[in-house]
Amino acid sequence: MMRALEIIVALLMVVILYLVVGVMMPDHGSTSRSVEVSHDFRQVYDILSNFRRFPDYGVLRAYDPNTRFTFSGPAYGVGAETSWTSKNHKVGDGSLTITKDVPGASRVSTLGSAEIDWALKNSWDGHNKRIIIELERSGSSERLVKVTMRYKVDYGWNLIDRYSRLYIHGEPAAFVQYTLGNLQNVLASIPNVSYNDVQPSIVVTKPQAVLFVSTRAKRTLGDVTIATQKALTEIDAAMKKLGVTQAGPRITITTDYGDQFYVFDVAVPIDTSTLTVAGQSYDLTQPGQAGAATGASAAAPGTWKKNGALVVDGNVSARMAFGGKALEADMQASPASLPLMRLNLEAYAQTHGYAFNPNTHRPYDVVTNAVDPNTGMGGYKVFLPLTWAPDAVPGQSVQPAAAGSAAPAIVASVAVGASASVPARAASVAPAAAATAG
Repeated sequence: MMRALEIIVALLMVVILYLVVGVMMPDHGSTSRSVEVSHDFRQVYDILSNFRRFPDYGVLRAYDPNTRFTFSGPAYGVGAETSWTSKNHKVGDGSLTITKDVPGASRVSTLGSAEIDWALKNSWDGHNKRIIIELERSGSSERLVKVTMRYKVDYGWNLIDRYSRLYIHGEPAAFVQYTLGNLQNVLASIPNVSYNDVQPSIVVTKPQAVLFVSTRAKRTLGDVTIATQKALTEIDAAMKKLGVTQAGPRITITTDYGDQFYVFDVAVPIDTSTLTVAGQSYDLTQPGQAGAATGASAAAPGTWKKNGALVVDGNVSARMAFGGKALEADMQASPASLPLMRLNLEAYAQTHGYAFNPNTHRPYDVVTNAVDPNTGMGGYKVFLPLTWAPDAVPGQSVQPAAAGSAAPAIVASVAVGASASVPARAASVAPAAAATAG
């Protein structure tokens, strides 16, 4: 009997001790990690202000590659949400929602500091779980960005949850640490350019019939000018022969930037998608449906190429190009600035999670004002075709009307001007699979 009483008293003492310690323990917990990244401040802010790239840098897919993500709410900023499901117990089901996003994309670069808060729902103990991300410039020249990620949780009077505070340096700390490490890797794949002065918009482009010539030149604007003018002369002769009319400004379509040579197409929009070539009528909207005699030479007029282009005359071919969403920006500058603008649009798309594939839907530009021989400046609309994107960029309230003859599926770029070297194109990474080119 005494033995049983001793056991009961001991248990009561343990319970009392448990209650006393639990009551004395803090009703909240936190853990944090920091990392410095050598990348543009605005880019770091943007990639954390939406969740489209979260599957790429979040640690969850490291635990379970089959984790399924869904997205809801706004594409960017407060209210943006991602949720996930997984059969792996370390991942489970959960969601993140952006609840704070200051000072906003338009002011973040000038202020040099920011805070982004994510509300977290998952199986971890506690409530009011959140991840607070603080950004600030660092380094002797302030060219680095210090990213601090804090996990915070409230336990209230739930003593069991309060004891779970002892394990906060387990899964929560690992989530924070590995997410920051992966973030560095993703940022390293994005062109490190500053697009603060770029004001892009998302436009819907229409399919357009074009005549084009594929050419190449040394990577200087002088050589590109000569190759472009030669191609335009051939296209002009083909238009007269076909009896068609130019329907818009010249488009330059980039195929490849080599170390020494620039390979590109010069394209001119035309006013019809039906052409009569060698006495045969062809509908450019139905590639391969008519014409091509068996055994005909690959360069013979009326031959359909594998890429859907119709050989018209000599070096001149025709096809339907463009169609679909594109990230567009206007610029008044030297033609030598066009490659940098394309990099700006690629970086913007990657930090915002827009999907693109430069191999099938390549960037391009359309001339709006010819180069002024006195200033060397010209006007351009630069387009980055997108295979996925929301209807508008942050701050763009109204979807622009379809952009007429300017549209993507091919990549256009560098127009012509005074002799100067053309900057090399940096590698880009599309955050999602590409669709079929137009």
